[in-house]
Amino acid sequence: MHLLHGGVTRYGREFCAMDKLTPEQVDQGLVQLSDWTLNGESIQRTFGFDDFIQSMAFVTRVAERAEAVQHHPDILVRYNKVTLTLSTHDAGGLSEKDLAFAAECDGFLVS
Repeated sequence: MHLLHGGVTRYGREFCAMDKLTPEQVDQGLVQLSDWTLNGESIQRTFGFDDFIQSMAFVTRVAERAEAVQHHPDILVRYNKVTLTLSTHDAGGLSEKDLAFAAECDGFLVS
């Protein structure tokens, strides 16, 4: 679905993972990420958990994956809620890398 190192995306064009997405591409990507919202030049989602321990376990999974792919979200923890904010600073906004990482974070809830 998402390519991280260049190639042809679902948008049918060549890209680099660091290319800034057009507003249309962002809108299209958010259709598949319905719990994420556009917040300026970033996307954001708040995840809810039963308690602080579950929140921190989720943060640990996010942190491990962020290190593996070298793409680090802003993370806000409020007891049983974790808010992730994603953008690609090198692209000056949102990139394919943000959409791919958001989808991976969503997947942590079902695995």
